[in-house]
Amino acid sequence: MVKTFQAYLPNCHRRYSCIHCRAHLANHDDLISKSFQGSQGRAYLFNSVVNIGCGPAEERVLLTGLHAVSDIYCECCKTTLGWKYERAFENSQRYKEGKYIIELAHMTKDNGWECD
Repeated sequence: MVKTFQAYLPNCHRRYSCIHCRAHLANHDDLISKSFQGSQGRAYLFNSVVNIGCGPAEERVLLTGLHAVSDIYCECCKTTLGWKYERAFENSQRYKEGKYIIELAHMTKDNGWECD
């Protein structure tokens, strides 16, 4: 078994971390939208993430239509966090391809949020 190296995001940026183990997940600068719905409530759409593993792609009918998605999980604690959009079957949804959904129930804000 190979041990995965944990990536750390810069301390000078606001970031989101896994609520279960505090592994860094994404910079606030990579946040695309706060208007998404996950299976356990509200979710955010990110352009890129770190410390994430992907499961196999499967087709699911979501609120916005049919998509091919892969569940994503924290590489450190293995908690399922959301999914990655692999393919959108409707042209209006193609902007989501290659992007990541992380549910709010599984992440917390870290570093530099006091100034808001």
